[in-house]
Amino acid sequence: MRIAMLYTRLRVEERLLIDAFDETGVDIDLIDTRSLVLDPADPGRWNEYDAVLDRSLSLTASLTIGRVLESFGVRVINPTSATAICSDKLRTTLALERAGIATPGVRVALDQESALDAVEAIGYPAVLKPTIGSWGRLVARLNDRDGAEAVIEHRAVLGSAQQGVYYVQEHIEKPDRDIRVFVVNHEPVAAIVRTSEHWVTNTARGATAANFELNSEAADLAIRSSRAVGADLVAVDLLECPERGLLVNELNHSMEFRNSVETTGVDIPGIVARRVIAINDSPTPSCAGRSR
Repeated sequence: MRIAMLYTRLRVEERLLIDAFDETGVDIDLIDTRSLVLDPADPGRWNEYDAVLDRSLSLTASLTIGRVLESFGVRVINPTSATAICSDKLRTTLALERAGIATPGVRVALDQESALDAVEAIGYPAVLKPTIGSWGRLVARLNDRDGAEAVIEHRAVLGSAQQGVYYVQEHIEKPDRDIRVFVVNHEPVAAIVRTSEHWVTNTARGATAANFELNSEAADLAIRSSRAVGADLVAVDLLECPERGLLVNELNHSMEFRNSVETTGVDIPGIVARRVIAINDSPTPSCAGRSR
């Protein structure tokens, strides 16, 4: 069996995965995405791999390389279709809505004036997010109209074309924490709570993590969410709404777990490695082109 892992930088997660594959007796080829030159007409060595695990830090690289490899019939983990959905908050919302999964209310606008209308339709406070981004960057809580006007104007003048999509989300008055569930092959394997005095509870923003004992509600939402986007490996972020119970906030296709292995006592990289090894027994995604 041959497995490849795409990477941009070998972080703690990637090194843990290398060790996990080593423990299974399966060697993996490490491929720096920055060094690749792809010929869409020639699979070359790629058809020698049973699966390719994508751990690139660049979304552009993940989508570009994944699409080429899938056109050769190579099994990419996660499938490019899942990466494209999970990396885009609007596409995630649409997938969750189609699946009937509870999620915070959202309004979308494409102009400064209509963005203000979207905020006021949601009500204050509201949360303005870029549709593509991670680690809580450029996420703003809008507490009143003055604040909304200022942030929206800054986005319009200083932002990229991507910032011209105003994704406005309902602010959930949750406890000072959220829940992250790690899902492998549509099975929840571990969960943590991330707690912070700041309303944004990303560990990248200083939140602390602790083990969370999965209950049936959280597990069911995580399973349904991973199936809704077709992800092999995904972290599902849940918010505890006082009125509506658990809501799915976001899905992360390239999950980070360095601080969660010891916190949960679960060998997350080992589970991921065994899943990747078993993936060749699964059908190739429908988006793949010619067979191997």
